Amino acid sequence: MRDYQVHIIGGGLAGSEAAWQLAKRGIRVKLSEMRGSGETTPAHQTDGLAELVCSNSFRSDDAENNAVGLLHQEMRDLDSLIMRAADEARVPAGSALAVDRDIFSDIVQKELKNNSNIEISRERVDRLPETGLTMVATGPLTADSLAQSIIDTTGEDRLAFFDAIAPIVHHHSIDMDVAWYQSRWDKGDGKDYINCPMDEAQYTAFHQGLIDAEKAEFREWEKDTPYFEGCMPIEVMASRGLDTLRFGPLKPVGLTNPATGKRAHAVVQLRQDNKQGTLWNIVGFQTKMKYGAQVDLFRTIPGLEKAEFARLGGMHRNTFIRSPILLDRQLRLKTAPHIRFAGQITGCEGYVESSAVGLMAGIMTAAEISGTTITPPSSQTAMGALLNHITGDAQSDDYQPMNVNFGLFEPLGQRIHKKQRKQAMTARARRAMTDWRQANAL
Repeated sequence: MRDYQVHIIGGGLAGSEAAWQLAKRGIRVKLSEMRGSGETTPAHQTDGLAELVCSNSFRSDDAENNAVGLLHQEMRDLDSLIMRAADEARVPAGSALAVDRDIFSDIVQKELKNNSNIEISRERVDRLPETGLTMVATGPLTADSLAQSIIDTTGEDRLAFFDAIAPIVHHHSIDMDVAWYQSRWDKGDGKDYINCPMDEAQYTAFHQGLIDAEKAEFREWEKDTPYFEGCMPIEVMASRGLDTLRFGPLKPVGLTNPATGKRAHAVVQLRQDNKQGTLWNIVGFQTKMKYGAQVDLFRTIPGLEKAEFARLGGMHRNTFIRSPILLDRQLRLKTAPHIRFAGQITGCEGYVESSAVGLMAGIMTAAEISGTTITPPSSQTAMGALLNHITGDAQSDDYQPMNVNFGLFEPLGQRIHKKQRKQAMTARARRAMTDWRQANAL
């Protein structure tokens, strides 16, 4: 394909979803991805499109009681490639949607490679194009050269924080005489999580080990960069107090140790990471500890004394723009409206949110090419609430990455009992999204 109508820079989740939405509408797309051209990033392992570099979880799939679950449903209703691939690559995870990351990436890449309207170009793009419809979906690891071009174009400094990667353990090395299968509050099929119990002495020693462990040094450009609260390194959480982890990723509530019939003082959970069940990631164990320190400390966890690690934890930079002041409601750069931004670089946080913004950017671009304009859904919907936050509803002075949550939604306008509030919001959202899709023939 020698010509194209839209140039998408970045083959992650947002760029892949946007390319799919455009191509299915008959629009020719060039999708540029630097991985595979001899370039890589500090976090990626492969050159596969839509590679998942952190957790393998798309979080809750509950569309009636959870905002991200509702976003799942809205994306499925809009024929999301990312959600279709996630459903096909699904692995057990209770009420959450978790995937086999290799199968997931393979599905997305195959669909895009086989689409005659999409040209995949393995190249690094160093500067924003001066003309032509362009979408920047380079994500949290935008190359320095392109990031500098964005700064030059917008006049605004980029903001950055650290995103963290949790370690992965080989299942055969977990001592199941100590650990046990159980989902919190017995959700799912009962084998979605592996639980490692700690008594008070073990937990106290583990907590001190986190405090004392040798940490990797930050690079000069990483110093004084704030963490994102939703992906906090476990040692940073530990530094906030002895019981912080027991009310966070190591909380024991909803879990009963079958060996004792009692609740442990703290519980380390592992979640299945691939379809075969051979790999399990340690939930919430993002870390900046050095590899040797990780192995030594994590093997003090009951049940993981002989753990073999397929991957150890790590951290990487995340880059995003000040979207509320830079982008219009169509996700276009106000100073250069031929350029749209999508995905994590806009300041949304999470696989699903990034994909959702890519989906809407694709639909909006397709409408623009056809000579029309699609107004985003209302903030009564998950999609609309997220887009509104990014494009103007957030405080721009201290703009920080945000997962979709009910706090972004338009208030109900009537008093409803706390237990019914979430279901009332999701029911209203479904009606609003149905009306929006019908009005726009989507």
